[in-house]
Amino acid sequence: MSNAAIQIKGLSKKYRIGKAEKTADTFAGVIVNGLKRPFANLKQIRSLSRLEDDEASIFWALKDVSFDVNEGEIFGIIGHNGAGKSTLLKILSRITEPSAGELRIKGRVSALLEVGTGFHPELTGRENVYMNGTILGMRKSEIDQKLDEIVGFSGVEKYLDTPVKFYSSGMRVRLGFSVAAHLEPDVLIIDEVLAVGDVEFQKKCIGKMNEVTGQGRTVLFVSHNMSTIKSLCNRALFLRNGSINYMGSVEATIENYLRKESDVQIDDLVPEGRSSYNSEEGKITRIKLLNSGGVKTNELQYMESFVINLELDINNSINFPIVDVRIFREGIELVHCANTYNREIESLSKGVHSIEVQIENNLQPGLYSLAAGIHRSDGYTIDYLENVIEINVLQFSNFSEIQYPYKFNVGMIKFNSKWKVVS
Repeated sequence: MSNAAIQIKGLSKKYRIGKAEKTADTFAGVIVNGLKRPFANLKQIRSLSRLEDDEASIFWALKDVSFDVNEGEIFGIIGHNGAGKSTLLKILSRITEPSAGELRIKGRVSALLEVGTGFHPELTGRENVYMNGTILGMRKSEIDQKLDEIVGFSGVEKYLDTPVKFYSSGMRVRLGFSVAAHLEPDVLIIDEVLAVGDVEFQKKCIGKMNEVTGQGRTVLFVSHNMSTIKSLCNRALFLRNGSINYMGSVEATIENYLRKESDVQIDDLVPEGRSSYNSEEGKITRIKLLNSGGVKTNELQYMESFVINLELDINNSINFPIVDVRIFREGIELVHCANTYNREIESLSKGVHSIEVQIENNLQPGLYSLAAGIHRSDGYTIDYLENVIEINVLQFSNFSEIQYPYKFNVGMIKFNSKWKVVS
């Protein structure tokens, strides 16, 4: 008999994208459109039941996704925004139905997909606990037994009889997670909501998830925090554009995610549409990583200094621009930020500019990613690119006296420490 708590086979979900309606620009056109409107409405209503694959209005949020999650496993799901993660979780939570495929889940499912999921704002925290428990199929006597534990874990005892609409987002997350985890679901589904809570509560949540899986229950965990995914999960899945790009050990999945999502590698041209900022003041058009020999690369030796070169296309002159480059470990943990906050650049006139920053490499071996941005002195972001170059710091060096001494990674940054015997 299979020990899979979740079995998914060929799961797909498609949506119809709305089309802009044509508007008339003459008085006669308005009258004609008014006469045609009843027939156009009837045609649209009939088309709702026909989702043809070749229609330009069809968007596949998920396409042929298949995987199993074992009982007692914390399984991670990662991917860029718009990869299909939330759609997958909504299907697993029975919020929406798939367009195709099969889904089997053993036992009761509890989901925490966003802040205050399932809470009624007019009800008190206490009333929402009972309402959520009832929805999950719990008897009142069971909720009574768990109430003190739920409230104590959430830390909202003082506000338990206050309507939830007066709770902060952090309070709603704490109570929502506590309800979801303590009502003993067989499968617990958690989206990226723990980021709202403070560090201490996040530690409690991680401990609770480990406790839940230790009791044979299953956790499906979605997060952009690669270090949390790595610490909690043994296996993970990387979704990209609605399909499984990679699935395997958590280390290999994270590595594939960083490699795929870093779409400016040796080719330094920034792809069109890569930035989510559309400021007319300018944009970053090229990014290059140069090693100590001035060669374009994305691999650095241990302790090898490097240069980051940016090409900026400026449309309007900018006084005292703030240009920054940021280095992240495993896609999320900020390790270093180099910037021009001290007004090293007085102005950038209209036109194309090439600027560069030299960085002393104190990174421990491992995979890192680079982000770059340009901002006005008042803080307004003109352009910002995340995860555009992957940096692989190797474990060896040109200089034998500073070889990386360990077979495993120790920390993220090497400090130049000085030791001496004082007694």
